[in-house]
Formats: sequence, structure tokens, C-alpha cells
Amino acid sequence: MNKINTVLFDFDGTIMDTYDVIIGSWQHTFKTIDGKERPVDEILSTMGEPLALTMTKLFPAVDAAEAISVYRSYHRDNFGERIKLFPGMKELLASLKERGYKLGLVTSRLTGTTMEGLEKYGIKEYFDAVVTADDTEKHKPDPEPVNITLKKLCALPEESIMVGDTRFDILCARNAGVKSVLVGWAIAVSEEDKTGTDAPDHIIEKAEDLLEIL
Repeated sequence: MNKINTVLFDFDGTIMDTYDVIIGSWQHTFKTIDGKERPVDEILSTMGEPLALTMTKLFPAVDAAEAISVYRSYHRDNFGERIKLFPGMKELLASLKERGYKLGLVTSRLTGTTMEGLEKYGIKEYFDAVVTADDTEKHKPDPEPVNITLKKLCALPEESIMVGDTRFDILCARNAGVKSVLVGWAIAVSEEDKTGTDAPDHIIEKAEDLLEIL
């Protein structure tokens, strides 16, 4: 097995706890368009999907751009106050950097709020490359986001590993030929996702557990 020298991270649900603002944004959108909230499980089942795709599925009779505007307006106004780093994540990034790993961020989130989150918690400096939805034509689980990140890092798939919280992250990594790690604090993953045909290569329960895999 090739020695891992590059670690890629997802943003939402992996590094940053954004569940509160995401669920709040969806419920705001449901109330605005439908007049009532929907079950949280319906929201969790969409975690990791591109927003436009989810809007088309959940609001087939509504213009997707209009629904996205409702969602993003609330999300943007509440993002900064309703996010937080997962425990041990900043320390993990610092440790990886000290050990000489190349670090990349691969997210389906737009650049604006991604950078806002990274800067708020002082972790932007740890990443050698950041690839957001603004940088890709195709999105997870397509391998393009990972492929673009690896190119920016001058890294090889067989020497890289990706950490994420949804099946889209795991499949994106696999499709790019990269090993995958699922975080145990993910709330949008079923037991089948953990053990089925699309199961990750590794599962970690705490941020620092990643160091034992590398």
C-alpha cells in the first residue's frame, strides 16, 4: 500500500458542525413555500447533495432558482452564528500540518460561506487547496471535485485519503481512486451506508483517530 501523504476533508458535517443552520434553512424554506415545516429525517436524507438537485426533488412545482434564493438568504444571514467546529478538529489539522501532510478541502458549499467558516475559526491557513461548488461543473459523487483538488496539490490518488460524513463523500473518493474515511459523528448516514457495498474504507469516532489510520 502506498504511503498516504495527502488528506482531503469535506466541510459540512465533517470539519464544521453546520447541521443547525442547514436544518434551519430548510425549515425556513419549507415554511415559506409550503406554509409548514417537514420532518427532519427528510432533510437529513438529502445531506451532501447539490442544492439545486435537492430543490428540484423537494419542490417539483416551484422554480428551483426561486427556492434556492429563499434558502440561501436565510442561510447567509444565520450562518456565522450557528456553526461550530467539531471537537478536536482544529488540533487534528494542526497536527497533520506539522507532520508534513498536504491538506485539501473538498466541499459542495459555495466559496463565500466556506471561507467565512474557515476564517472564523482560524483554520484557513491549514489548507493547501480549497475546492468549492464554484470551482466544479460536476459535484459529488462525481470524482471531479477530488480530481481538481488533487491536481492543485500535485498529489496522487493512491497516496491520498478523504474524510467525509455522507455517502456522497465516500463515493466521490472511491470514484477518484482515493481511500475514504467516514466520521462517526455523521447524522446523515445509515447503518447500510457504513457496512454495505458503498461502505467507507475506515470509520473514525473522534477526530484524533485519523492519525492512527495514516
